Amino acid sequence: QVQLVESGGGLVQPGGSLRLSCAASGIDFRSYNMAWHRQAPGKQRDWVATLTSGGYKAYADSVKGRFTISRDNAKNTVYLQMNSLQTEDTAVYYCRIADNWGQGTQVTVSS
Repeated sequence: QVQLVESGGGLVQPGGSLRLSCAASGIDFRSYNMAWHRQAPGKQRDWVATLTSGGYKAYADSVKGRFTISRDNAKNTVYLQMNSLQTEDTAVYYCRIADNWGQGTQVTVSS
């Protein structure tokens, strides 16, 4: 059974940083692409970033230059480093591997 557990969310002031983690189990982690998505209140879930098994990275325009996705295959963990956070980044952040989703972690950017 695949399990994804996100952590690292919280409350941060505009301009601050957070690092999200997503620990995976029950899956051959290094063989899959991984992605982060987010869902703001009252809005649809949007794609944020992807990191392929081959190391290719792609980002949504809204986060490009501020967010960085990375992975540690030895720890079966994918990360999302978020810098220069803005109020518009407030959302529940989800990691995804294949058709599997984590439970989400809340990120709130507010002064």
